[in-house]
Amino acid sequence: QTQLVESGGGLVQPGGSLKLSCTASGIAMQNVAIGWFRQAPGKEREGVVCIRRNSITSYAESVQGRFTISRDNAKNTVYLQMNSLKLEDTAVYYCAARQTPGPGQGCIDRDMNYWGKGTLVTVSS
Repeated sequence: QTQLVESGGGLVQPGGSLKLSCTASGIAMQNVAIGWFRQAPGKEREGVVCIRRNSITSYAESVQGRFTISRDNAKNTVYLQMNSLKLEDTAVYYCAARQTPGPGQGCIDRDMNYWGKGTLVTVSS
């Protein structure tokens, strides 16, 4: 059974940093595309960042230069380092996996095969 478990969320002040983790069981992270998505209160879920099987990454414009995704194949874990956090980064953050046919295909919300339960990030002063 494939499971994704997020951790690392919490309360942080504006300008602060957090590092989220997404650990998988039942699937090898290096063989799937992994995306971080987020859903703020009253808003639709949006894609934040994606790391493809070929390790190419893509970021939403709103987090470009502040967030960094990385993958540790030995630990079967993907990380999301979030710096310079803003109030508008407050959301539940989800990681999701997609078994892509090709190594360069990315993370499309409706095509993700597995989802974690999410971790709450609150940015507040």
